[in-house]
Amino acid sequence: MSIGKKFKSYLLFTKFRLSALVILSALSGYLFAKFHFGDAFSSGTGSLGMDLLYLMLGGILVTAASNGSNQIWERHIDKLMNRTRTRPLPIGQMTVVEGVTVVIVCLVVGTWMLYQLNYYSALLGILAFISYVFIYTPMKRLTPWAVIVGAFPGAIPPMLGAIAYSGEFGALPGALFFVQFVWQLPHFWAIAWVSHDDYQRGGFYLLPSRTGKSKLTAFRIALSALILIPFSLFPWVLDMVGMFSVLAASLLGLLFFLASYKLYLTLEDKDAKTLMFASFIYLPLIQFVYVVDKYFFM
Repeated sequence: MSIGKKFKSYLLFTKFRLSALVILSALSGYLFAKFHFGDAFSSGTGSLGMDLLYLMLGGILVTAASNGSNQIWERHIDKLMNRTRTRPLPIGQMTVVEGVTVVIVCLVVGTWMLYQLNYYSALLGILAFISYVFIYTPMKRLTPWAVIVGAFPGAIPPMLGAIAYSGEFGALPGALFFVQFVWQLPHFWAIAWVSHDDYQRGGFYLLPSRTGKSKLTAFRIALSALILIPFSLFPWVLDMVGMFSVLAASLLGLLFFLASYKLYLTLEDKDAKTLMFASFIYLPLIQFVYVVDKYFFM
């Protein structure tokens, strides 16, 4: 296999594009904390450039280790589903030993980089890895509650970014955590709707109702999108942002909810796809709304 093809297989194995979205969340958390706390609470290396390098590269590597471990765990199941059957392990582009090696290297180097920021950043990275790989991944074939469990490690990135700067837990990292936690419910359930038939081939059932693609399922998805609106206002309630965030978060939340409500009305896969893509747009927008508000308006 050529070097180019091998590199591409590593990118697929570690889900590099997904890792990039995770890092955007961590970056937004870091910048928000920096603009909120100022130099008084600065942790890390003392250099903004080095802090961001360690945060983003370390976060990408730990996320890559989590994604790779997931593919090792589910390599036999991946052969059964259309969306995963061409991954590197099922088609033989990588061996399990090679995959484990990649995971170990990514995890060790990534954790070391996060440790350069502070102890808590490294701890959060390890916690996200363990809960995603050893709790969420095996639960996916046992219960739809796996989505709730998976939302915990999935909500760590913005909190990790904030703590990478401040070096301590508190209301600000907690608020960012809960916004991303609630966002993941309509996000993952929209994916589960679009991929429902394929997931069932692999023995997964991840929709929030056993009634399948039904009104009840769509109602719960829409309800989770609606609940996201007040959660997105947590930073304002805690006096961390101003009216710009209130207006922007309310508008973004309403548009996101309307996408979920459209799915409730139609129960069509195309509207579930619209909601899924809307979720990818919503998250970085709302997170950087907080950053912009803090930098320009407060």
